[in-house]
Amino acid sequence: MTLIAIEEHWILPELTDALDALPAEARDESLAFNDLGDHQERLRDLGAGRIATMDAQGIDVAVLALTPPGTQSLPAVEALRLSRTANDVAATAVAAHPARFRSLSTLPMSAPAEVAGELERAAGLGHVGTMVYGRSGDRFLDDPAYDDFFAAAAELRQPVFLHPQLPSAAVRDASYRGFDTMTDLALATFGWGWHLDAATAALRLILRGTFDRHPDLQVVLGHWGEMLLFWLDRADSLSRIGGLRRPVSDYLRSNFFITTSGMFNPALLWHALSVTSIDRLIFSTDYPFQHPTREEIDSFLGELPSDVDRQKFSSGNASALFGI
Repeated sequence: MTLIAIEEHWILPELTDALDALPAEARDESLAFNDLGDHQERLRDLGAGRIATMDAQGIDVAVLALTPPGTQSLPAVEALRLSRTANDVAATAVAAHPARFRSLSTLPMSAPAEVAGELERAAGLGHVGTMVYGRSGDRFLDDPAYDDFFAAAAELRQPVFLHPQLPSAAVRDASYRGFDTMTDLALATFGWGWHLDAATAALRLILRGTFDRHPDLQVVLGHWGEMLLFWLDRADSLSRIGGLRRPVSDYLRSNFFITTSGMFNPALLWHALSVTSIDRLIFSTDYPFQHPTREEIDSFLGELPSDVDRQKFSSGNASALFGI
């Protein structure tokens, strides 16, 4: 059975240098996670070492995605330059290993007028989708400035992976401070804040009418839907207030795919299946921040109720969505 993992990260050292050179108030502290353990070595490897790990895990194809925070926190000109560089590097890696890699593009979200053009260029290079974040500076992803981008993504059939990011300084000051430095950061990122931030960005896209204007647009949420799957009963109450054409839950079931991000808890699978369909669930490991063993992966796949469901989850849905 073919296994495709769709959220497998890599790093561009030139981008890291640019992010580290930002003023202190603009730096993303979550970059520190890239330096833990052997993450740097794994993130930089777009060749034999990564493929050997995939072989050990039983993964046939990895969809590469630049590690957070991408380029969106950089000034516009630099963001565009480094987005283009990242897309060229990833395309080269895919061309070198076409049976093993595909890639998601990086977009210069701090330069809204350039985003649709770079998406189109990247699609021409062979990128199968793109990864973005819920906010660039003070501009939310649902800002009208990005509507041309969403129109292009729908027309080009480029799925948009909405990845978590560090909450804004104001939100961190209000909700994620008061402990030691590392606990503050963990609370604001993988422990809670990342996921709430991404869920809010997804809800804002729905409330803004993005999917009414672009009904063919498809968005991917990691970490089992970034909390949204567990709060749909309440989120649906926004539909009438926001003047939506359909319930929030209906948009989630028709315009969003959900991936695991290495969280192989059967309870999360069963809940996801209770609110959306197997046709909307996709495998991923969030490498190298998670790197489950083959035994752990096989055990989780065994939780799916049928061979047909396992095929859809492990490769069929990803193949159809990304054109693999």
